[in-house]
Amino acid sequence: MRRFAPFALVLVLFLAALGRDALDDWVAATDLPGLLPETSDEVRDHAGILLRAYTVEDGRWRLNITPDQVDPRFVEMLIAYEDKRFFQHGGVDGWAVLRAGKQALTQGEVVSGASTLTMQVARLLEQSGTGAWNGKLRQMRVALRLEQVLGKDEILRLYLTLAPYGGNIEGVRAASLSYFGKEPRRLTAAQAALLVALPQAPETRRPDVNLSAAIKARQVVLDRLIESGAVSGEEARTAHLEPVSEQRVPFPTYAPHLSDRARSTMPDLDVHRLTLDAQMQARAETLAASSVRGKAENLSIAMILADHQSGEILAHVGSGGYSDREGRQGFIDMTRALRSPGSTLKPLVYGLAFDQGLAHPATIINDRPVAFGNYVPQNFDGAFRGELRVDDALRLSLNIPVVLLTEELGPARLMQGLERAGVRAKVPGGAPGLAVALGGVGTSLEGLVQLYAGLAQGGQKQSLNWRLGSGIDDTEHFISRASAWQVSHILAGLAPPAGAAQMRLAYKTGTSYGHRDAWAIGFDGRYVAGVWIGRPDGTPVPGAFGGELAAPILFELVGLVSDEAVPLPPPPPETLLLETADLPQPLRHFIGRRAVFQAAPDAPKLAFPPDGARLALNNAGLVVKVRDGRPPFTWMANGAPVLRSVQTREAQLPLLGEGFVQLSVIDSDGRAARATIRLD
Repeated sequence: MRRFAPFALVLVLFLAALGRDALDDWVAATDLPGLLPETSDEVRDHAGILLRAYTVEDGRWRLNITPDQVDPRFVEMLIAYEDKRFFQHGGVDGWAVLRAGKQALTQGEVVSGASTLTMQVARLLEQSGTGAWNGKLRQMRVALRLEQVLGKDEILRLYLTLAPYGGNIEGVRAASLSYFGKEPRRLTAAQAALLVALPQAPETRRPDVNLSAAIKARQVVLDRLIESGAVSGEEARTAHLEPVSEQRVPFPTYAPHLSDRARSTMPDLDVHRLTLDAQMQARAETLAASSVRGKAENLSIAMILADHQSGEILAHVGSGGYSDREGRQGFIDMTRALRSPGSTLKPLVYGLAFDQGLAHPATIINDRPVAFGNYVPQNFDGAFRGELRVDDALRLSLNIPVVLLTEELGPARLMQGLERAGVRAKVPGGAPGLAVALGGVGTSLEGLVQLYAGLAQGGQKQSLNWRLGSGIDDTEHFISRASAWQVSHILAGLAPPAGAAQMRLAYKTGTSYGHRDAWAIGFDGRYVAGVWIGRPDGTPVPGAFGGELAAPILFELVGLVSDEAVPLPPPPPETLLLETADLPQPLRHFIGRRAVFQAAPDAPKLAFPPDGARLALNNAGLVVKVRDGRPPFTWMANGAPVLRSVQTREAQLPLLGEGFVQLSVIDSDGRAARATIRLD
């Protein structure tokens, strides 16, 4: 018999080889399920923090993850508990199968399973059951094939992505966010143990359904890991004391409008990286919601905060809440809606006028009744201020001076300025008229914030961007550096609204016709922001003024970045910094070429002193007289008020300085008379 032993051994080896080859062929012929499971689309901020995620088709949260994005301790505990020989076996652990079979035979029941992590991945990929023998055989076959085509890290990644955690939660990342409210990069031993335990019986152990079962399952895992040495006794005792929340944490839903926009513009991307700052975005959304809470019915709000140096948007709020709660139509992104900008385009008009040599901040301009054919503009309050400086006219947001300048510029030049600044604007009827300067055009909050970002950048077009890495370098100027600085300096002279932080912002408010839109746009040396308040359907909001409603929120919005505003830059060298009397003669007074000022017979007339008079200085002051006009009167010298609310027609002005004096008197209807005199 011994002489046949070698032949028998060869035969056994031959049959074994045939069996192995047959097994290899059988495994190689396995039809694998798809190895790229659908995962949730994600929107992240500039630092990679999750802003919003979207469920997959069947409504499940299944977020993509790789092993290096999970706390290494969790992976260590998972393998120690579920599959100690994961890195040694080829998909099926023969020793575990023998052990499980022996225990079942000796004890008459199944004591432990032999399912490896690879077999579990096979089951999850095929969404098959765990009990039937034919099911187990299929899992083994798929597991063996998976080990042939994938590396261990890729198999582990599939498990971390697909493991069930109760309800519509799949994968360790979705589970960590849902049960702990954080990414799984850093987990406590208690949290890691719970995440190890849940996939074995996700529906009966999920803490939001059965808290006691979840705690017990966590304890079983910790106790067994003590036996294997993966967890120390002290660590396990501390973990047993850690509480487990029975409430799921909602998934982040920040920047919903911008997130939807990102997905719609690039639907093939799985991860969208935005320029937003998650913390800033959360605080801005809280500010927006609180600002409209308890306010007029259907009122909505939109806000944008950006870094005008880089053009990156840091916070973007399309409404006060992403729902139709209280009829506010929160699903509408009001940062993009075309609305009447009210007075917020006036700074551009003045900047263009400065560039064209039509005016200077110290130029005297008339604010009194005027007509342009059939168009008769009125100031918002119905009053008139007579002669005043251009910078004061902008700060007071007077309508007549800006229409005078627009008529001289031409409305088409204003529209061209908007286009060069990158602002999308739509004129009702198609042909721009003088009313464009007062809000007779459709623009968006995004466009206005971009316009003011350009003003802050010295009149250079500054494209705002919200997708990380998509910034555009613009070099085109829509107004000159000097004019942009002049406008910014004028706007920075406005006092903060009542109750707002005492920071220096260059800002402008606006209220559209019929109180449909309230605006506030402004900037400091680095940040630019804008606020719109109104109703999405365009119906009026009685009593809504930009200065009262939107401006305080603007200051709060900028205050989210810092308690103190970043200083504005100094004037560029070419800036003309002169007072009225020092300006070239054509710039001292602005008179529109085609404006027809209404000179009523009862308008005020300067009775004394007459124009051109030369008078001696008097320590008692200067006696002045006015006839006609309606009291009270305001007396001004060189554009500055000297006496206000004078009820009599004769007054005595305080001692004036030597030299030429531009003397003006304005009645209660805003009508004015003036004279130039000389005091020696």
